[in-house]
Amino acid sequence: MRVDLFDFDLPEENIALRPANPRDSARLLVVDPNTDRMTDHQVFDLPSFLKPGDALVFNDTRVIPAQLEGVRLRDGAQETPVSATLHMRADASRWKAFARPGKRIKAGDRIRFGYERDNGCGLAFLEATVEEKGDEGEITLLFDVSGPVLDEAIASVGHIPLPPYIAVKRAEDAQDQTDYQTIYAREKGAVAAPTAGLHFTPALFDALDKAGVERHFVTLHVGAGTFLPVKADDTNDHKMHLEIGYVSDETAQKLNAVKARGGRIVCVGTTSLRLIESAAGDDGQIRPWSGATGIFITPGYRFKAVDILMTNFHLPKSTLFMLVSAFCGLETMRAAYAHAIETGYRFYSYGDSSLLFRKV
Repeated sequence: MRVDLFDFDLPEENIALRPANPRDSARLLVVDPNTDRMTDHQVFDLPSFLKPGDALVFNDTRVIPAQLEGVRLRDGAQETPVSATLHMRADASRWKAFARPGKRIKAGDRIRFGYERDNGCGLAFLEATVEEKGDEGEITLLFDVSGPVLDEAIASVGHIPLPPYIAVKRAEDAQDQTDYQTIYAREKGAVAAPTAGLHFTPALFDALDKAGVERHFVTLHVGAGTFLPVKADDTNDHKMHLEIGYVSDETAQKLNAVKARGGRIVCVGTTSLRLIESAAGDDGQIRPWSGATGIFITPGYRFKAVDILMTNFHLPKSTLFMLVSAFCGLETMRAAYAHAIETGYRFYSYGDSSLLFRKV
């Protein structure tokens, strides 16, 4: 499909720079293409749209301070400032990263991140060798330390990589340390938050429990590729970046049991949806799964397991707007986004949310 089919104009004032407070007071646009209904609510109304026996699926990944600032070290050359955003761990000592300025970095370069001094909180600097350089500024960094020591070093010298549409408007601050993390975040490894989950609060969890709605967790470590624009003119020419994910045997069994008794699988965020669809077979059965997924969902895709999707409002011409268009229909989502813009919904990571029913 032509990528420009998924384009729309978004006024700057619709981009959220801070989340709603409390989180579950954010607006919720409920869209059901099967009944042609579109209604305005708030996130704390979510239990009223679900049934006893339905199951919410959350992505429990935890955002790490994956934005690293440093200098390139090269014999006979001046130190050059560089910035690297880690986006996928390759092994105990290697990370894939996007680097800027990419043209100044080549394989074999040494990069020092942070400062060569002890700040009382562990390592205050971290060095790596550029092992490989790929397309679009992607590099493979081989760090001098590995495992938990590397994790501690990254935590010491790095900072949370705010989405670029926020970072261009304001700097990261202490509030983001809490705001840009779900309350159930557990498995460290994400570069970006699974933002639909940012709306949940203990009070909302209590209400969902009383409504008889189950909660299950999967892990997909969101990569920086989620922010990359689709540069191709046709969706067939776009290459998705891989992300590492896990679905346990226990979770797969419980979700299959939900479907067997007539319950619905409700994915909180496109990340959990992409993971569940990666783990599901053509028979609709969800299987234990681990590995890297690059699933690219566009209109025409046949969904195998997911019935309802809760998700924020996404960028024009993004893979995520393509995904929701596949879920509900392109014309339905174009109308929904037009309504959201006109009525002042807040877009992107810290913005409002939507509850989408799959078109059948």
